[in-house]
Amino acid sequence: MQEKGSISIHTENIFPIIKKFLYSDHEIFLRELVSNAVDATQKLKSLGQLGEFKGELGELKVKVSVDKEARTITISDRGLGMTAEEIKKYINQIAFSGATEFVEKYKEKDAAAKDQIIGQFGLGFYSAFMVAKEVEIFSKSYKDDTEGAHWVCDGSTEFSLETTEKADRGTDVVLHVAEDSDEFLEAARLKGILNKYCKFLPVEIEFEGEVINQTAPIWTKQPSELTDEDYTKFYQELYPFSEPPLFWIHLNVDYPFNLTGILYFPKVKDELQFQRNKIQLYSRQVFITDEVKDVVPEFLMLLHGVIDSPDIPLNVSRSFLQADSNVRKINTYITKKVGDKLAELYRKDRAGFEEKWSDIGLFVKYGMLSDEKFYDKAKDFALVQNTAGKYFTLSEYQEFIQANQKGKNEQTVVLYTTDPEAQHAYVQAATERGYDVLKLDAVLDPHFIGQLEQKLEKTTFKRVDADTVSKLIEKEETTESVLSDDDKTKLQDVFKQAISNESMHVQVEALSPQDAPVIITLPEFMRRMKDMQRVGGGGGMQMFGSLPDSYTVSVNANHPVAQRVLQAEGEAGSKLARQAFDLALLALGMLKGEALTAFVKRSADLLAVE
Repeated sequence: MQEKGSISIHTENIFPIIKKFLYSDHEIFLRELVSNAVDATQKLKSLGQLGEFKGELGELKVKVSVDKEARTITISDRGLGMTAEEIKKYINQIAFSGATEFVEKYKEKDAAAKDQIIGQFGLGFYSAFMVAKEVEIFSKSYKDDTEGAHWVCDGSTEFSLETTEKADRGTDVVLHVAEDSDEFLEAARLKGILNKYCKFLPVEIEFEGEVINQTAPIWTKQPSELTDEDYTKFYQELYPFSEPPLFWIHLNVDYPFNLTGILYFPKVKDELQFQRNKIQLYSRQVFITDEVKDVVPEFLMLLHGVIDSPDIPLNVSRSFLQADSNVRKINTYITKKVGDKLAELYRKDRAGFEEKWSDIGLFVKYGMLSDEKFYDKAKDFALVQNTAGKYFTLSEYQEFIQANQKGKNEQTVVLYTTDPEAQHAYVQAATERGYDVLKLDAVLDPHFIGQLEQKLEKTTFKRVDADTVSKLIEKEETTESVLSDDDKTKLQDVFKQAISNESMHVQVEALSPQDAPVIITLPEFMRRMKDMQRVGGGGGMQMFGSLPDSYTVSVNANHPVAQRVLQAEGEAGSKLARQAFDLALLALGMLKGEALTAFVKRSADLLAVE
């Protein structure tokens, strides 16, 4: 007996509207239909375990097949199956009424449609009409003494339903592919979709005689069951051409939300252009998306791996996540687990942790800058390295330099270099005074320095070339000048005239005779603002990036060169002053072009003088 009917809805042409709103990517139809088949299979297994189904389970596979000539795609399972009445209930009433409600509510609101939860409407089955002009269902219930049922719908509100002969329990969904969806009749295209979305489904998925999935991926197992080799092998499966990961974190929580997964720390060198979107989000082993920015904290977007949670709300297309309390809890949980893992690695193997620091330092600093709770945890294992190559925690370093690098205002001064080679002369001048110099040359360090100055009590940071070494850390004792005030003024005038550059501000200072005759520095505030702007300080930082550099030229009053310049006659004093200034430029790598050529010629002339 055949029944024909009309699905009771108020909106005609419902499928074009669903098609417009529901799925931006039509390939998702296969994920939805295969997931439904897997659900039906798992429910039958559960009934068998509970003793409510006493028949033979037999082989429980979901089979996907394509017939290019007949223009059909078929998804078959041996799960629960449905009677005709159940088809009317689940397909015509529940799913279709959900579709109706969806259309009525959101046909005018494109943005709002993107914020609704797929389970609220039960629209998964109707994704079939993204690619099919007609869909057939052949189904037979697992219950004894039930007949097979055959349902047909062409995407309008009309359907037909009749009993049919079907030898085995389960459901076959047959899609008659529309003319505009020919791509889905290609076996390679279907296989690609199955590999993307169904690679780890818990029931075997067979396509063209081959099982394409792993039914028990390692994140579904207990850490005690797994070896390091299992974790690294799985990483290679996810990212075939990547270097082995540094370490990993196995996530497993069932309260107050369900979450499993494995997060890997990859080898990330110190770059801002790191690869994101490497974490895959699953829901009950169905791939959903690799856009996980709401679930995973921003600073951990550099991690790789898998997160699986049925508790993450998805919009109707499952393409976008929603920010709700569960997502926030998961985000907080992941941050805590990462912090705990790093703390454990530091405690258990300090030497090994130091070896990995060049790779993980970026994660840690990014986390400390972006998450206050993470900062509180990470401050105990975040490392800094000095120019001698020794590592310290923040508290260790404060203690290490406190006695020697405290200025007269009771501020502890942390000296640092952003380029030990280019700033070698300044580093050497500082170390000769017995000071220690940190190497802070990473891309986030300008921001990190600013944060540490806020967090560490009575501590300031100065780059070694920000001032003369005696002014970087000002002590009570001062060096007296051997020059009179008149000589100092005269010396300043000679240098100003010789340099003749408005961005170079000349001052005469009483430095140690062992210091260089001329020292060029860029004040810490100005240099730091420029550094911050270069790495994206945002907001008001742009103005500093466009300002011209303003250097301080410190002429050492106590160096023998000062006396020679003052005693020289005519142009000789100016030449000596320019030579001393060019030497200081040369030490900074700032002597170039015409000025460098003139310096070389002048040096040759000076060498030729007897």
